[in-house]
Amino acid sequence: MKAIVYHRYGAPDVVSLAEVPKPVPRDNEVLIRILATTVTTGDWRARSLKMPVGFGVLGRLVFGLFGPRQPILGTELAGIVEAVGRSVTRFSVGDAVFAFPGGAFGSHAEYRTMPEDGMIAHKPANLSFEEAAALSFGGTTVLGPLRDTVRIKAGDRVLVVGASGGVGTAAVQIAKHLGADVTGVCSTANVALVRSIGASRVIDYTVEDFATCGDNWDVIVDTSGTAPFPRCERALRPGGRLVVILGSLAQVAGIGRPSKASGKHVIAGVPKILPEHLRTLAEMAEAGAYRPVIDRVYPLAHAAEAHAYVDTGRKRGNVILTVASR
Repeated sequence: MKAIVYHRYGAPDVVSLAEVPKPVPRDNEVLIRILATTVTTGDWRARSLKMPVGFGVLGRLVFGLFGPRQPILGTELAGIVEAVGRSVTRFSVGDAVFAFPGGAFGSHAEYRTMPEDGMIAHKPANLSFEEAAALSFGGTTVLGPLRDTVRIKAGDRVLVVGASGGVGTAAVQIAKHLGADVTGVCSTANVALVRSIGASRVIDYTVEDFATCGDNWDVIVDTSGTAPFPRCERALRPGGRLVVILGSLAQVAGIGRPSKASGKHVIAGVPKILPEHLRTLAEMAEAGAYRPVIDRVYPLAHAAEAHAYVDTGRKRGNVILTVASR
């Protein structure tokens, strides 16, 4: 089968099209013919080893000390079940599905296997395969923290910093679905986009600083790594919570967090992701509450161009690789 592979860390040109063995499903696995996948910031970090401050050594330990441990990138996919293992009962040949291998990668290819009880779900009928491929990365990153940890409720005021990216656009929509009044922070070019997906107010960071504008919020979600607690403190209401999606090692370790007396909290660390989260995202999509934003679409053979665009840091929502047609 065809796949996009890389064998050394570096610029977008380290990825290339190659022939690799087609996987064979085990008894509890399904074989998915991939129709669409994405190039995410997760792929960018794994390819380039550009990590948040303090995580440089950890990046090599995770992705491969001397070179990539997994030569095929791609954290999420959508496609058609082509074959099933003999013990599989939840899926059948021909089912339209989406899946989230996450840090196991392997989606920039024509086929991938997934365990039937893993991160795989039936595709929402109202989404294209391109949209379904982009459901998981942003959605799972914020669903657990916002719904289960912070427990956003109706009437909460939520600020999303970096509201136009793949994770940010998911955060805006999911927070709104949970009943929040959402403010998004983005650049001038993306104001209309962020408003169109549910933000009641949009702050253009090129002309206004949310931290000093005099307003405040119950929850601030930082998807961009630009809102550490000292900067956010005055913008958080009493009892407010800062959710750090992208932050430094110091933030994750608790350095610079508020005192207990302040009543404010910082929530950081890698969120727990469960198969149930995919099913919830699918239900939200079917109800019209969550639709991934698609910026650009590239054919699989042009994966290096897609990576180069993601490297600019200017993508709006998600960048798609089409692998095959139905």
